[in-house]
Amino acid sequence: MPSVEEFPFVNADTTLGEAGFRPYMPIQLVSQQCSITASALLDTGATVNVLPYQAGIELGYIWEQQTATLNLTGNLAQFEARVVVIQGVIRQFEPVQLVFAWTKSVQVPLILGQVNFFMEFDVCFYRSQLYFAVIPKKKTSEPS
Repeated sequence: MPSVEEFPFVNADTTLGEAGFRPYMPIQLVSQQCSITASALLDTGATVNVLPYQAGIELGYIWEQQTATLNLTGNLAQFEARVVVIQGVIRQFEPVQLVFAWTKSVQVPLILGQVNFFMEFDVCFYRSQLYFAVIPKKKTSEPS
């Protein structure tokens, strides 16, 4: 297994020039029903991982069957959110369980935040060079 994966920043808004580049990363999300590949925004300022409504539908989730709720803040405070646990796969890394706030918002990107993406991975941003590196958390059984 590779110990580091590198990704380029993506020009999310060409009208902003270099200021429009964002740390988006491909990720495969796997539920019991199916899997999708999506582009996720790494956001160190986000408290939680956020799953857009349509992505949850594509993964086979039914809104009414998700009973664990949570309140989002900021731009998403106006939307309902439900808790879903999804297996995430990043390139050749071992799959990890990621906890998402599945929101009714259709305008939000897939966001990877502090709980629990940044608890499972270390990320080094090299913004001036327009790339970032992702490293899985060391398992406690691994020697230091």
